[in-house]
Amino acid sequence: MTSMEIKDRVLYLVAAIVVVTGLTLVVLSGHRGARITTNSEQSEAPVAAGSQAANFKLETLDGTTVSLESLRGKVVFLNIWATWCEPCREEMPSMQTLYDDFKANKDFVMLAVSQDIKGRAAVAPYVAKNGYHFTILLDPENKVMESYEISGVPETFIIDRKGQIVAHHMGAFDWSRPDVKDALQQLLNSKQG
Repeated sequence: MTSMEIKDRVLYLVAAIVVVTGLTLVVLSGHRGARITTNSEQSEAPVAAGSQAANFKLETLDGTTVSLESLRGKVVFLNIWATWCEPCREEMPSMQTLYDDFKANKDFVMLAVSQDIKGRAAVAPYVAKNGYHFTILLDPENKVMESYEISGVPETFIIDRKGQIVAHHMGAFDWSRPDVKDALQQLLNSKQG
């Protein structure tokens, strides 16, 4: 399967998710960006699919520094969230399920960037209580929120191996769905994307 066929398949699966759930998602197919939405009142997302993902350097809960640039060559699931955000809390178990399904793949990285201004003090107990094992990054100064022009939390970006955003989803979502897993697996199988 060619890179173009894989990206078209990802677009198809993402579009199916949008139609079924009525959620807003921004996706990339081939060389053209496309915004798919079922709500005509939604405003255009400032950081759309097809954009180069902005680099950042943030600390994990254990104090290790992670930069997005250092993950080039991997497929990155980037979620922006906060402990006080109810939709964030609703979707995080499905993120853990997705992470569990892909954690053995060295080319898949899940990053959850906390926007809690109290940083580690607010985030560490929440993560421990809920048993999340994916990488949690601390962004108490909301640098990622600003550089990605986040309009609210949660927001999720899927970033390909070249550092390009191939999907942007605003709001909570069930990331454990089989069609999402299939689309991610196809992206991972593509050495191009």
